[in-house]
Amino acid sequence: MAKNDSGNWEKSPFIICFGEMLIDFVPTVSGVSLAEATAFKKAAGGAPANVAVGIARLGGSSAFIGKVGDDEFGHMLSNILKINNVDYSGVCFDTGARTALAFVTLRADGEREFMFYRNPSADMLLKESELDFHLIKKGSIFHYGSISLIEEPCRSTHLAALNFAKKEGLILSYDPNLRLPLWPSADAAREGIKSIWEYADVIKVSEEEISFLTGDEDPYSDEVVYNKLFHDNLKLLVVTEGEKGCRYYTKKFHGRVGGFIVNAVDTTGAGDSFVSGLLLHLASNLDLYKDEKKLKEALVFANACGAITVTERGAIPSLPTKEAVLDFIPKGNEQPHSLCLIS
Repeated sequence: MAKNDSGNWEKSPFIICFGEMLIDFVPTVSGVSLAEATAFKKAAGGAPANVAVGIARLGGSSAFIGKVGDDEFGHMLSNILKINNVDYSGVCFDTGARTALAFVTLRADGEREFMFYRNPSADMLLKESELDFHLIKKGSIFHYGSISLIEEPCRSTHLAALNFAKKEGLILSYDPNLRLPLWPSADAAREGIKSIWEYADVIKVSEEEISFLTGDEDPYSDEVVYNKLFHDNLKLLVVTEGEKGCRYYTKKFHGRVGGFIVNAVDTTGAGDSFVSGLLLHLASNLDLYKDEKKLKEALVFANACGAITVTERGAIPSLPTKEAVLDFIPKGNEQPHSLCLIS
């Protein structure tokens, strides 16, 4: 905690990430089905955990709240948080359920499909009584996705954490991170994702998610974004557009920031890396969405984070340091050309 100019105590720039952490198994060769793959690389993953590690790698301060199995994979994941300087005091271990696994099929273009093993996995069983509300209270931003809304008791736990963070004045950051195979149906996914939509102060979505949430309306239309997705409580909505870069929307302005041309190997974790870069800047300037110039600078940085991440396999292993990002961005504040495959 630190004092502001008026002598009042303010929250430190500490970002709390809530949700799932799991093991991704990624084929060592792209463009093959899971059945055809002969070898896999084991990598830590789970969108909220990716964001927490991404922020810490970039020099920020983050914590992760979630549940893993009391098994070798669960303790491996907890240790990964520890060695990456993420506060893992909010991690619980379940003795009766395993850590979630995901097998990721990589197409030749680096895009991916998922096969999940969660019946149920430990992350789905986090209870409200296991939440560390004191840890949440320390934060300035509370970041989350939608996967933790699929099953009880985690859904009720998520809502309890969300309401507490909102009451405590944290900025609420939402990345729906659509994973249709995990939901009972497409309608259930749409309803679940939208059920907490109006809580958020900051939302990051992909083109695919816009189409899904709006009933296949034009994901490139500013009118669709403002009329169908923007809401009165929202401060900033960002749309990632693959190779085209990203768009940003606030109540007063909107625009586009280009990205970077890279050789995409695996897009797993690229959107989470993007979010890490954006939240790092937001944590140090909670009014970032009011200054278009500074917002665009933050989005160039976020685009670079995502672009670097797609050049290696796996999510957490590919997340960049701040130094790597600054070296990657062209000197002289040139606007980059295209962002490769962030979703």
